[in-house]
Amino acid sequence: MRGKRFRLLTGVTAALALALTACGGGGGGQDQLSGGGDAPEVKVEENAQFEPGTTMEKLQKADKIRVGTKFDQPLFGLKGGDGKPHGFDPEIAKIIAAKMGIAPDKIEWVEAPSKTREEIIASDRVDMVVATYTINDERKERISFAGPYYQAGQDLMVKSENKDITGPESLRQTGAKVCSVTGSTPAEEIKKYVDPANLVLFDVYSKCADALRTGQVQAVTTDNVILMGLVSESGGKFKLVDKPFTEEPYGIGIKKGDVKFCEFINQSLQQASQDGSYAKAWEATAGEVAKQTPQLPQPDPCS
Repeated sequence: MRGKRFRLLTGVTAALALALTACGGGGGGQDQLSGGGDAPEVKVEENAQFEPGTTMEKLQKADKIRVGTKFDQPLFGLKGGDGKPHGFDPEIAKIIAAKMGIAPDKIEWVEAPSKTREEIIASDRVDMVVATYTINDERKERISFAGPYYQAGQDLMVKSENKDITGPESLRQTGAKVCSVTGSTPAEEIKKYVDPANLVLFDVYSKCADALRTGQVQAVTTDNVILMGLVSESGGKFKLVDKPFTEEPYGIGIKKGDVKFCEFINQSLQQASQDGSYAKAWEATAGEVAKQTPQLPQPDPCS
């Protein structure tokens, strides 16, 4: 179930759309779109103390953390020319790592496509996943979530000249084929609006964008902020329908039942919100398109 108590950030969507209109809907290179050009400096806590046996103590002693994130999503997690991911999600991970005394260059980045996120956490291939990861009950059966740290909403992306698709309710009547990613929450949600034969699934959203470009599908669906990144690098060929129809709280995936690590992450996020580092992380990444900085949502209880 989605966190209905969070208010959908339609203002962020509007700001994104306005900014894209102003810059012609395209342009910049990959590093610019990922927000990787001027990443904010992260203050590393040198004297942090942790209870023996906790995940925080283990990671602090190892002076290393393995973080799963996306490598293909402009603004939130896109692999740059330096071979490292850039975007809002990696910046959030850096903030949390720094609270344990771990510098950004000590982070091991692991690609975390939607369909493998629970698997890589449960199999101990990562210590946490920060990857546009919507909190829901089904995923909580295998892993735990800290956060949320951001609230998004599902939307549709179509070709710029498309006037027939005006929202999810128009998909079935137009016979549109819709693309999303295997294992994602949007892929499940869109089944309410399209017949199974008209749903096309890939492992990454960049392949959905290619399918839209070539006419294999007529729409792509996922969270609005991900779609805005794809729109911004399309050279004006794509547009956002801008009719969000869900609320998607993004959380940080960790090993199931690690309550103390969850509480530490939530505390770190609260501190980042208070000291301005959360806002700086946004402004250096997604904020290059969305000038309205979101507020950190209230955390869910750890369990």
